[in-house]
Amino acid sequence: MSARFGMEPAAFEATVRATCMKPDKNGKVPSREEFAAFLLVAKEYKLNPLTKEIYAFAAKGGGIVPIVSLDGWANLINSHPAMDGVTFAMEHNDEGALVSCTCRIYRKDRSHPIEVTEYLSECIRNTEPWQMKHRMLRHKSLIQCARYAFGFSGIYDEDEGAKIAGMKDVTPPAPPKPPVPPSAQISGATETIDAETGEILDEREVVTETGEATDAIVDETIDDNTFFERLEEALAVVSDLATVEEIWTDFDPLARFEGKPAAEINQSIALAIRKRAEKRIGGSNGKA
Repeated sequence: MSARFGMEPAAFEATVRATCMKPDKNGKVPSREEFAAFLLVAKEYKLNPLTKEIYAFAAKGGGIVPIVSLDGWANLINSHPAMDGVTFAMEHNDEGALVSCTCRIYRKDRSHPIEVTEYLSECIRNTEPWQMKHRMLRHKSLIQCARYAFGFSGIYDEDEGAKIAGMKDVTPPAPPKPPVPPSAQISGATETIDAETGEILDEREVVTETGEATDAIVDETIDDNTFFERLEEALAVVSDLATVEEIWTDFDPLARFEGKPAAEINQSIALAIRKRAEKRIGGSNGKA
């Protein structure tokens, strides 16, 4: 992605980290994997982190929350090929106080607009931007309507991101595995004998020499960025939807990230990679 902006990778990373990925309140900086996940989201939606169309909050319990600024949302919506216009309608009560804002987005491929109403009582926060109630509620209705109209997922506005980033990770830790009794270890043990020398081979030697189980080991240890690259490479060469489904099942990205920090973000990235492959093949009809 650094080449897109004419920068060296190291300088690009340093700039993006300083601009968009500040350390959390404890001074912890995002990891390389979190940085890579952030760039994948920016790349997927063609957003510019250097102009802060997209940035990130550190989440409690680990991971990051991608935040899209209003300029970023406007870019996403207006650059979508199906975009055909947007209207807003404000509702006030008898005293003239703002009640709600309704957004309608028109698509070139639909006969009816997508409509979303956001209510001030559900959205307002005690922050300075919300002193301009009409403007902020209009933004909220636009963003929510865009999600329904164009299927944007895994990205948030600043209000949503702040709430998500402040949530504690309540996933219970996995209980420790009970120790295996010595008798069970002995009775369940198997030996592999070299046919030529008669030597008893260690299981790790068998795996190394035969190559068996190598893929499984790699799958457990590769980082998320490499996983996404491999998924994208595998789907880039297929020519039918049945093979897409087979590869998707083999990689099983939804299960890989389930229950982990930034699970929704990473699952959304994987789904976007699949949608791209289906769109290229031309038979997905917009389905995940």
